[in-house]
Amino acid sequence: MVEKMLKFISLGRRMPEKRTAEVRARDFHEIYAEFIAEKAAEQASRCSQCGVPFCQVHCPLSNNIPDWLKLTAEGRLEEAYELSQATNNMPEICGRICPQDRLCEGNCVIEQSGHGTVTIGAVEKYINDTAWERGWVQPLKPRRERRESIGIIGAGPAGLAAAEELRRKGYKVTVYDRHDRAGGLLIYGIPNFKLEKEVVTRRVQRLEQGGIVFRLGFEVGRDASLAELRGKHDAVFVATGVYKPREIEAPGVGLDRIVPALDYLIASNRTGLGDSVADFESGRLDAKDKDVAVIGGGDTAMDCVRTAVRQGAKSVACVYRRDRENMPGSMREVANAEEEGVDFKWLTLPKGFLGMDNVEGVLISRMRLGLPDATGRKTPEEIKGADFTLKADLVIKALGFDPEYLPGKFSAADLSVSKWGTLRVTPSTMMTSIDGVFAGGDIVRGASLVVWAIRDGRDAAAAIDKYLENKARMRVPQAAE
Repeated sequence: MVEKMLKFISLGRRMPEKRTAEVRARDFHEIYAEFIAEKAAEQASRCSQCGVPFCQVHCPLSNNIPDWLKLTAEGRLEEAYELSQATNNMPEICGRICPQDRLCEGNCVIEQSGHGTVTIGAVEKYINDTAWERGWVQPLKPRRERRESIGIIGAGPAGLAAAEELRRKGYKVTVYDRHDRAGGLLIYGIPNFKLEKEVVTRRVQRLEQGGIVFRLGFEVGRDASLAELRGKHDAVFVATGVYKPREIEAPGVGLDRIVPALDYLIASNRTGLGDSVADFESGRLDAKDKDVAVIGGGDTAMDCVRTAVRQGAKSVACVYRRDRENMPGSMREVANAEEEGVDFKWLTLPKGFLGMDNVEGVLISRMRLGLPDATGRKTPEEIKGADFTLKADLVIKALGFDPEYLPGKFSAADLSVSKWGTLRVTPSTMMTSIDGVFAGGDIVRGASLVVWAIRDGRDAAAAIDKYLENKARMRVPQAAE
């Protein structure tokens, strides 16, 4: 092992080549080139193969990272792929969009010792992109067909992961989604420069080839109630995600061209997919030649500022009420945005919006960080008399998302929700208050990461399988004594 691994002392950390900010800001292509085989093996060989793999511990999917790094270093790529996909339904997607700096790489032992983390995400992407190129990724082939049918509401990462796991076990699976394409935020929320859409569509096509049925443009509550789906299927999994944007309470917030982040990102992604989007074509959701202000400090805000740069904005500012160290988004994404010319207004908070019909500026209050709150984060406090005006003719609100009220939307008054509006489930079974109806992903845990949605989808599939197996056993008549 020592011959192939433990090379972090002699080899420095290197990411795949990144296109220059000047070049990449002109298009929506992914910003990193592919590793070549030699460099992927070289970087994988830096792994220390530590006795307690903190990278694996801090991965929501418990991916067996040290083992597939070792296989990559040894040139055994197909085995590395098999190990990688054994715990992850979308490894090449996670390799692109996971905030590795907060998860696996951020907890890498050699990073803590000052040698620079192993480039786990880039190697994961390389392994699985190679698997697609070489034809190692095959359609699902259940060992046996089962008669039970399962309905999944939502074709995002949680729904797709659950669909794959259940179909693998032989269940009949139908996925319902209100959008016209499967993928959820992977298709419409995440920009191409982080995740090119062909990467998502080939995953969906694989599921279709394996026998999963997709009913797109189907909205539960409009086209069928939850009870009707429950009557049609032996179990239902709710994985709708959270889409309701949080609002700003400030004077002038109703002015035109103050828009929710998801509206802006969906318009950009749809345009990139070749769709006609009226609000984009009219300029309302297009940043070209505009002074853009994005309010918020998470990954969605980073997607918005970097999209605005690529659309040809005159200027792009990110308004965030805390400082850089307390920002919830990926530091890697912040660094990319800074390279691309985004102006970060740290410790600032919108107090109001200026303009007649369309927004023309944002009244900004300067902030300082006071005492920590209950979560340990320092509380922003306004500095009196330090206000200023930021010119902006497009303001994008990226303040996070809340769940829609599903009991009303699904005509299911007995569907229990928490005080935050998320669905209540029994943790050990992932079942909601309605028998046979399960839930997972953001609609249960609140807005979170794709990798956690995949984990929930896998866990829900296991829970549904156990539920249906128990029901099947109960139907078997007991032999007479």
